[in-house]
Amino acid sequence: MPHYIGRFAPSPTGLLHIGSLLTAVASYADARAHGGQWLLRMEDLDPPREMAGAADNILFTLEQFGFEWDGAVAYQSQRHALYRATLGSLKAAGLAYPCYCSRKDWHAAAQMGADGFVYNGACRPNSVFRLPHDAHKAPAWRIIVPDETIAFADKIVGHYAQNLAHDIGDFVLLRADGHWAYQLAVVVDDAAQGITHIVRGQDLLVSTPRQIYLQRCLNAPTPHYAHLPLLVNVQGQKWSKQTLAPALDLSAQETLLRQVCAYLNIPPAPEVNRPRDVLDWAVANWDMARVPKQAICTE
Repeated sequence: MPHYIGRFAPSPTGLLHIGSLLTAVASYADARAHGGQWLLRMEDLDPPREMAGAADNILFTLEQFGFEWDGAVAYQSQRHALYRATLGSLKAAGLAYPCYCSRKDWHAAAQMGADGFVYNGACRPNSVFRLPHDAHKAPAWRIIVPDETIAFADKIVGHYAQNLAHDIGDFVLLRADGHWAYQLAVVVDDAAQGITHIVRGQDLLVSTPRQIYLQRCLNAPTPHYAHLPLLVNVQGQKWSKQTLAPALDLSAQETLLRQVCAYLNIPPAPEVNRPRDVLDWAVANWDMARVPKQAICTE
């Protein structure tokens, strides 16, 4: 099989919690079980939402739980030139255009789709829906999407497909406030780092067709995808900063690792001396086919 390069890409908007640990363990185990590399990328592109000190805390926490990554940590905040060059190439190809619509204006005439409102193309070149706008305002930049189905085979979920024109609309690459959109940054970084396999949460499944389309526009390879079941509370809400997920307890590394391994249907590890031993057991006993497809309630 081709060389395996995987990654874990947390955002420093908060501290690591049990859902983060599940993704870290699964992506790490899958990479190491295939003799591959496991890279660490800090997705720090949204300063207003970031927590002071969170990036350093995330690295420290991963170390305390026994994780070892390959190479230096990549920080998206240091890669703006690469994103600008990529947007420039999409503009030159006639695929990207400026959008001056206010969210309020275009939402008023939009329908709901797979991931929020579907952009109606009001600022697309030659659009019949064009709205009046302030040309002195900094625009967002969107990519023109085709009226065709983007489909892929996920290693956990199975077949998944979207028609981007109907389900999403022309999506944003650069926000009007000057911050890069997740969809552009993640595709550029995965291509630049040679990522071959992506193991992440099912909350990002809906984004994958957009990323595959961008990969095609940029002549970048499409990685293999596996979207993990989400850990949810008793209300069915994904554990996150917004749902007050508690930060990982550094005095309970082995207990939490065993808990996550159980969620992933990894056989219980024998008595061990350190958290790294539980990780090594997870690698030795990893089987993607055993991973549940549905959300897991942790309470």
